Amino acid sequence: MKLIIQIPCYNEADILPHTLGTMPRELEGFDQVEILVINDGSRDNTAEVARAAGADHVLSLPNHLGLARAFSAGLDVSLRLGADVIVNTDADDQYFAGDIATIVAPILKGEAQIVVGDRGVANLEHFAPIKRVLQVWGSKVVSKAAGISVPDATSGFRAITREAALRTLVLSEYSYTLETLIQAGNTHVSVKSVPIRTNPPTRPSRLIRTVTNYLKNSSVTIVRSYAMYRPLRVFSLVGGLILLAGVALGVRFVITRYILGNEVNQVQSLILAAILTIVGFQTLMIGLVADLIAFNRKILEEVLYRQRRGETPTGSGKENLE
Repeated sequence: MKLIIQIPCYNEADILPHTLGTMPRELEGFDQVEILVINDGSRDNTAEVARAAGADHVLSLPNHLGLARAFSAGLDVSLRLGADVIVNTDADDQYFAGDIATIVAPILKGEAQIVVGDRGVANLEHFAPIKRVLQVWGSKVVSKAAGISVPDATSGFRAITREAALRTLVLSEYSYTLETLIQAGNTHVSVKSVPIRTNPPTRPSRLIRTVTNYLKNSSVTIVRSYAMYRPLRVFSLVGGLILLAGVALGVRFVITRYILGNEVNQVQSLILAAILTIVGFQTLMIGLVADLIAFNRKILEEVLYRQRRGETPTGSGKENLE
């Protein structure tokens, strides 16, 4: 059994030696433990520092692609290197490395394919009150969309099996955390959360720069991911509400004009009712088409899964992946 700990990095040369120094080099249940650093187009000497600090593999991306792309690239390389289990953690030493054994335990026991570290975001002292509320409510929304219980959906400290990694497809350019959970829940990949510890923050979050930015990007990611896997439900809800509004206005016109005998001019309401009815019906039709497209997407995902499985032989030894 091989475990690869992947660490996406962007300008982390200062903290990286400390972070790598805390990583376990041996772990019960695994014959090999290796470290992969994904250098996401850093402008400092992150890649050189990573090699000097003992990283087994360094993948240098040509330019800064963002956390989601770096995570996805790390999964591909980890699979190519023959990983049976992949653990993702942050370069800024946010997560307590001693809990790596905790998050891989459910996988070793066969209880889950993806394990998410739960920081207990509602009680984290270094989180501002508004951030705690957003994290808690955001996790509830993601849990609802995914159909699974995930108390800390934005946690990047997670373990994933080789099989689940082969089926993971990250399309977002913002963050992988929310999208992969919604994907896992809707493709029936077993997910479990376990309590983990955190270290004092070494710098402000680069992902959550402002509350507005976080809300905007997270909302778009959640809606788009959910619509991708449940298009008929999404469009049926939207189309149904629009259609209902149109029918309600039409019924109001009929009752007012022909039952109550009110001669007040309601042509505008009748026109609006017609427009809403047509738009609602068209939205329902779009949902049907989107649902058919979703079936094609599932076929493409299966093709991609089989291609990945055929292209990921077991690897070993130190590599420079630039």
